[in-house]
Amino acid sequence: MASNYSFDVVSDFDRQELVNSVDQTQREVNSRYDLKDTKTTIELGEQTIHINTDSEFTLNSIQEILRQKAAKRNLSQKIFELGKVESASGNRVRQEITLQKGISQEIAKKISKLIRDEFKKVQSSIQGDAVRVSAKNKDDLQAVIQRLKQEDFPVALQFTNYR
Repeated sequence: MASNYSFDVVSDFDRQELVNSVDQTQREVNSRYDLKDTKTTIELGEQTIHINTDSEFTLNSIQEILRQKAAKRNLSQKIFELGKVESASGNRVRQEITLQKGISQEIAKKISKLIRDEFKKVQSSIQGDAVRVSAKNKDDLQAVIQRLKQEDFPVALQFTNYR
């Protein structure tokens, strides 16, 4: 029997599910009668999604469609950080949506402090863009997971490498 159990708190998303969500959004935009003639482009980059369309109204519609498609594929809404709406040539608008991946140092410190304050038998350590949580008892780790799920952090949290 292991003397210590642990898991990692990470913020990540399934890239393939995101690709599928963007593809479905593009297909719906091309087939919907109110969005068909807007010449909208949705480009998925490594860390961003670029949307170029006719007006802010259609931009809001496209964002809503993207959010719905992502939710159906179990992607958190917290991975999308909407950028500023900019004017583009020809009376068009564009927007860059940044994809959130990884836990920032300040959020990792908040998670670590919460664990230290509320769970005396549990240790946490920040390892890059993840937080490793370890304890001698699996029940303590389950309690930490439940507590972190109750808290509303600005990033989507997943719990991996549970050993």
